[in-house]
Amino acid sequence: MTVLTLGPAGTVSHDLAARLYGDDIELLPTIRSIIARVASGSGRGLVPIENSEAGGVGETLQGLMEFEVSITAEAYMPVRHHLAARYDPSRLSVIYAHPQTHEQCSIFLDNLGVEVVHTSSNAASAVAMQRNENAGAIISEMAARIYSLPIAVRDVQNRRDNTTRFVEISPLPRDLAGCTKCSLLVDPEIDRVGLLADILGVFARRGINLTRIESRPSRRGIGRYIFFIDLEISEGWLEAEEELRGMTNLRELGCYPRLEVPGV
Repeated sequence: MTVLTLGPAGTVSHDLAARLYGDDIELLPTIRSIIARVASGSGRGLVPIENSEAGGVGETLQGLMEFEVSITAEAYMPVRHHLAARYDPSRLSVIYAHPQTHEQCSIFLDNLGVEVVHTSSNAASAVAMQRNENAGAIISEMAARIYSLPIAVRDVQNRRDNTTRFVEISPLPRDLAGCTKCSLLVDPEIDRVGLLADILGVFARRGINLTRIESRPSRRGIGRYIFFIDLEISEGWLEAEEELRGMTNLRELGCYPRLEVPGV
């Protein structure tokens, strides 16, 4: 089955998808379009969900809220960003970078003091640089190779352990065999004192480890939030879900294993 991921050619998503799935990949222009296609039954998808430096990927979280898809695997991709430039970086008039890439390389870019223009992807940054002789771009090694751009400065990310977590999404959930984590979408619908403490207590009383919790606006007004929760599958997790259903509107986004990434 074809795997849909974020293009154009040379994105970190493309690099990871090629390592995991080989050549049966289709590149799409936005994360939302990937999730929508998966929801329609057109294949599996691979989308970034969080980065160790920049946090959650809003477009992915919003898509998981809006579309009926299931998370069926996760994978972790070390991220190395490089400055591509034809000249000395201090002579550049502009540097193209994806907003998340900009955030992940903010220390280097702030010190350089060159104007940064945002693009839709790292590969789009490479394409923009091709059209401007005086421009640079923050891109991956794969993008530099595909678009034949020289790398002037390597590893400009803020931290050497910069990592992006990706999730595989499918139209239907997978079997529980081999799964190690589960993701939940929790919508309290109403606000009250102690609500979040009560939600977290459902897991704490059973000794269930939460690996991630993130709030997102519910779009029902200021101060109204929903919560994305990732938990490690352990004894009592199904009972915890049932208790939570009695307190909130709960949607299980999927249970899944971690995929090993070749070559990293």
